[in-house]
Amino acid sequence: MRLLAVMLAATLAACSSETNTDQQTSADAQSSIEDSAAQQVAYDTSSINPNDYVDNFTLLDHKGRSHELYYYSDAPAIVLMIQGNGCPIVRNAWSDYQAVRDQFLGQGVQFYMLNANRQDSRAKLNGEAEDFGYDMPILKDETQLVAEALGVKRTAEVLVISPDDWSIVYRGPVNDRIGYGQQRSTAGENYLADALSATLAGEAVEKRIRASKGCIVNLPEAAKRAEHAQISYSETIAPMLAENCASCHEEGGIGPWAMTDYSMIEGFAPMIREVVRTKRMPPWSADPHIGKFSNGRGLTTEEKRTLVHWIEAGAPRGEGSDPLAERQTAATEWPLGEPDLIIEAPGFDVPRSGVVDYQFPTVLNPLDKDVWVRAVTVVPGDKTVVHHALVGSSEEVTKPGEGNYDDVFDNYLIGFVPGAESYIYPEGTGVEVKAGGEFRFQMHYTPSGRETTDRTKLGLYFYKDAPDYKLRQQVALNPRLGIPANEASHYEQAYFEFDNPATIYMLFPHAHFRGTASQFDVEYPDGRSETILSVPKYDFNWQHTYSLEEPLEVPAGARLIHRTAYDNTGRNLANPDPDRVVPWGLQSSDEMLYGSFMFRWTEETADNPVHDPLQFGVRQFYGFADKDMDGKLARSEMSGGLAKSWDAGRLKNVDRDGDGALSFAEFYGMRRAQMQRQQSR
Repeated sequence: MRLLAVMLAATLAACSSETNTDQQTSADAQSSIEDSAAQQVAYDTSSINPNDYVDNFTLLDHKGRSHELYYYSDAPAIVLMIQGNGCPIVRNAWSDYQAVRDQFLGQGVQFYMLNANRQDSRAKLNGEAEDFGYDMPILKDETQLVAEALGVKRTAEVLVISPDDWSIVYRGPVNDRIGYGQQRSTAGENYLADALSATLAGEAVEKRIRASKGCIVNLPEAAKRAEHAQISYSETIAPMLAENCASCHEEGGIGPWAMTDYSMIEGFAPMIREVVRTKRMPPWSADPHIGKFSNGRGLTTEEKRTLVHWIEAGAPRGEGSDPLAERQTAATEWPLGEPDLIIEAPGFDVPRSGVVDYQFPTVLNPLDKDVWVRAVTVVPGDKTVVHHALVGSSEEVTKPGEGNYDDVFDNYLIGFVPGAESYIYPEGTGVEVKAGGEFRFQMHYTPSGRETTDRTKLGLYFYKDAPDYKLRQQVALNPRLGIPANEASHYEQAYFEFDNPATIYMLFPHAHFRGTASQFDVEYPDGRSETILSVPKYDFNWQHTYSLEEPLEVPAGARLIHRTAYDNTGRNLANPDPDRVVPWGLQSSDEMLYGSFMFRWTEETADNPVHDPLQFGVRQFYGFADKDMDGKLARSEMSGGLAKSWDAGRLKNVDRDGDGALSFAEFYGMRRAQMQRQQSR
């Protein structure tokens, strides 16, 4: 231990010292210095095979954006530089790395930095990037699992990965310019540039592994492989899986296989490792650094590390019982007790394979009186095929086959995904269901390999007396989408401005196959802005609602802004047609910007509503028509009849302040006058 402490102290001292900018006039002298430094703390290459297969991974960068390695399977090369805050070698090598990036970026090579230091938080990474001009994504390996698998030893090392076979074709320094405490003004050897030139030419790199100087990356678990084999399946792994995974991975569940016992876990262990590293499972997409959610699920950083280390140690059974084998599923289909009303959707025949269009069944409301709902439960008829279900009610009755995506939001009740079948409304709030009309379902089915018929049930639980507050649903949307063909990062946004103080409870981002990231921000009247939900890796297959752990109160004049990024390229494997300009549409082949949220007016009571349906609709329109979000509709933002009326001069009197645009008050006043004229006819 004393020897280790001495070596660590020496390394830290070297890394914290200022580099000497004096030019070295002798290449031989510089080479001697480098060789001496390499001998002091030798780079252990005994366990590194440059032809090793690099497993896929997904990481968030220092800005909270998601990056998946295998997304760039068609790139000629991918380069990672190991970064660490405070390391002078990284800071001085950055300009050289940046120059190589600029040289090869036009040829499709992808460049990243990778940080695996436990001491470097995202906030600290942002500060370092700003101070030293790092203008590329810094991937944050919070679990250190990626760095361990890559055999990372030091910062400033670069790895060149070939997507042809996902092998490491070069690892070492960018060039020979920088040593410990010394640096040349120019490099004599440009190792990284030469390696990339060879790789792009289809040639082998002359020397694929070179000793690299930099600060030692502390990966404490890398030296504990023997200890990982002692991780208890009975006491640690199985309980973790039972709590976070087994509600979907059970007999009759939506998961493709059931976590029934150790033998199943051992058999699927490599697959579990993969889906954890790529963040495909557990399916919870919120950025863990932004917001807290009462219905959040997923593994913590420590749980991911423990699970993967256990798998990499051979997934040993060890001693003890098997909690998965002893696990009992819910004894009743109604976890909140017997409902006050049960509604069963019409049966739907799900084929064994293929893609099933969204279904919009309806059921007549049998109630002869108005009720206030306090909680809801959805019970799928066949959990293996019901991917998600959204349910609402309406005072109107639609004809069979005329339903669409928006119907459930007329009076929204619940959104179901496996493992989240029930929703108890926030304290003191409820949703009123009027007598008559119908209940409306939006059903997303995923075939499971066999034909089946689903009959999903809805259970409603009523208040005896009306609650204090009415729970409402609204949406920030943009039906004027036009996502350019072959565009990798296209952004759309819309907002909803609250005209009264409001309390926000739940957020629901929605897009289709091309949606890749989504977020909600609150912009306050004083100009402050706060991100309250970020979904860096949006997945159409999982339609999550995000319930705020602490309801958010916003003042009148605050805006809830919804933004989504879209990938309309061939690299997006879910994209049905990258050569198409994609419009708004209900079908998944089209797209949506749809940010639903549940809230209440803070000063409203159930018996004293402040609701203005017209203002709701106008604010929804205004939130996407006002493209530059300046609070005014300029002529350049108008289209259709509004643009024609403006050009014809008919809106001159509406523009009361004469600023050449329509404020919300002016536009709302116009629409109100139009409605009053229609009603008086």
